[in-house]
Amino acid sequence: MIFLILVFALQYPSSMAISKQKVGPVYLADPTIFYSNGLYFLYGTELTPEKGFPVLVSTDLKEWRTSPKTTNGYALLKGAKTFGTTGFWAPQVFSYKNKYYMLYTANEHIAIAESNSTTGPFTQKKMCALPGKTKQIDPFLFFDEDGKKYLYHVRLGGGNNIFVAEFKDDFSGIKEETLKKCISAEGGWEDTKRIAAPPIAEGPTVIKHKGTYYLFYSCNDFRNIDYAVGYATSRTPLGPWTKNPKNPIIDRTKIGKNGTGHGDVFKDRKGNYFYVFHSHNSQTNVLPRQTFIVGLKFIRNAQTKIDEIVIDKNRMITPVKRD
Repeated sequence: MIFLILVFALQYPSSMAISKQKVGPVYLADPTIFYSNGLYFLYGTELTPEKGFPVLVSTDLKEWRTSPKTTNGYALLKGAKTFGTTGFWAPQVFSYKNKYYMLYTANEHIAIAESNSTTGPFTQKKMCALPGKTKQIDPFLFFDEDGKKYLYHVRLGGGNNIFVAEFKDDFSGIKEETLKKCISAEGGWEDTKRIAAPPIAEGPTVIKHKGTYYLFYSCNDFRNIDYAVGYATSRTPLGPWTKNPKNPIIDRTKIGKNGTGHGDVFKDRKGNYFYVFHSHNSQTNVLPRQTFIVGLKFIRNAQTKIDEIVIDKNRMITPVKRD
């Protein structure tokens, strides 16, 4: 571990030079963090999502830098053997059989690229989107203990709704016969109507804890100050899902920032759970959306015998980027 961190440090200026560097907030929306070999890798949606997906690297989740191993700071670049011309949103990176994969949205469709490195370049052998009968965004692939793979994603039409289906072993698409709806926005905190928009449920992430599946999701239009995060539970990866009655678990009243949502769950090197998400730039401006990280903890519900999830503000992190 120490060796890996030293190698990382040597790729950047000395502490004396660092003091002269520009330090500022991290502005990545729909963020996701992947941990590998002692390093954290942060990917997300840019202010103008037309080029692809940048990647930042950190040893401590607090300070982030651009890896010198990337192409102009990007893990996936438009036109470099990749699908899509616009709207590069909501990536997810995972490892499988000694390769790294990135699921992502472009042109309101889902695509998948691969790489030999966490920093890319992620490319496709066949530059195309996954097959689909409708526009679909916000992919998240969950690997269950029995080896089955499930693609959680959002389908557009009459609003944004979260669906799941088994994913084919060759990553070529879903098994259509297994497709099921998981989550729709149903009013209350999920659809506060501050902005004229159809009901929106998006940004799915799934984890499994003590035999229970937890599906994190965000609701409201992202421009709405009430954009927030809740979760639902199920005994199977295909549902049915029961929404937590104490939702939302992350919102502007708990975090103190508007538009908090659309992130990803990850574990740090010690095995602690965190949620990385974005918020509005300020109390008056939506863009550019800023990246934040908050700890998660499980609390046993004596009645349901299911662990409930709450945030741990003592483990709140505001990432900064050093240029």
